[in-house]
Amino acid sequence: MINKDTGLIDSAEFILSPNHDDRANETDISLLIIHGISLPPGKFGGPYITDLFTNQLDSSVDPFFEQIKHLRVSSHLLIRRDGSVLQYVPFHKRAWHAGQSNFMGRDSCNDFSIGIELEGTDEQKYEDIQYVRLIEITRDLQQAYPAITADHIIGHCHVAPGRKTDPGDFFDWDFYKQSLD
Repeated sequence: MINKDTGLIDSAEFILSPNHDDRANETDISLLIIHGISLPPGKFGGPYITDLFTNQLDSSVDPFFEQIKHLRVSSHLLIRRDGSVLQYVPFHKRAWHAGQSNFMGRDSCNDFSIGIELEGTDEQKYEDIQYVRLIEITRDLQQAYPAITADHIIGHCHVAPGRKTDPGDFFDWDFYKQSLD
């Protein structure tokens, strides 16, 4: 269940990311973007995604972290491999997840979208429990924000083609979309 006053979902642990700001129009939430992330790349678990989203990433832990330590990014939600859910930004606020992006002729997708990260990679299947949680959360989001229709649920690769590939070829779009019907 989503509390529209707080912008929080009750099924998630809330850890506030400083990497967000106000939306120009809080009522203009009409897009859901699915992402994939693992830190370090290809490794799961650990605090590193949260550390990245809260600007606390220790670049000495992994050589890859040196390349991304300057980033100021966030997502509304993260669904871990075990199905646990973390929320970093209230839904009525703008998370910094899509970067330079375009959907149906509209630039700056962060302005009107909600971003959900799945802990995973482009090269491997996501866990069944992640789909269960994603489907539950998507239904809650569609109830709270009716402009998020089936054709307004896309991957990061769709709004930033050539720049982003996530959630990757192993994300089962058919299963996910059919489960929402």
